[in-house]
Amino acid sequence: MKLIVGLGNPGSEYLLTRHNIGFMAVDALAQRYSSSFSNEKKSQVCKLRIGNEPLLLVKPQTYMNLSGTAVRALMDFYKVPIEDILIIHDEVDLSFGDIKYQKNRGHGGHNGIRDIHKHLDSKEYHRLRLGVDRPSNPRMNVADYVLGNFSKSELEYMPEWLNTVCDSIETYIKDGFEKAASQYNQSGKEK
Repeated sequence: MKLIVGLGNPGSEYLLTRHNIGFMAVDALAQRYSSSFSNEKKSQVCKLRIGNEPLLLVKPQTYMNLSGTAVRALMDFYKVPIEDILIIHDEVDLSFGDIKYQKNRGHGGHNGIRDIHKHLDSKEYHRLRLGVDRPSNPRMNVADYVLGNFSKSELEYMPEWLNTVCDSIETYIKDGFEKAASQYNQSGKEK
């Protein structure tokens, strides 16, 4: 079983924020398979199968900075090994629309990832970093930026981007991390 965790914040006020791109990605994948979420272990969880692989799509309901408690609870309950966990999150150090699979990295200042490192006592899990870019105004606080909504033009591109993200997750599930990374680690503009 694989654990596919999209990071974000619960609540309608965060629905279209850059910080919630992880939630948007797992929502899009659940929708692709006509599946829905239910509440379980401090998270919204969607159980489905892609090919022969059972998986859990997860949206922690603990708020971003406490995501590690929810991930740990599900990891322990379902006995999911760390190498079968994929964390999907926003990344300001990638241009908008970029997709990058990575593993064994530091948190890079991302508080959700920092909390997951802490609760898993490891950084050996897989990550799917989704580029949301940095604020165009260098004086703008990055935290305020990621908690801001996507722009109109970004939202117009969102269905295409999320479709590519879902394709990449299916490749990750069916063919593994290395194949997904080699096929999808490029800028959104190149797709």
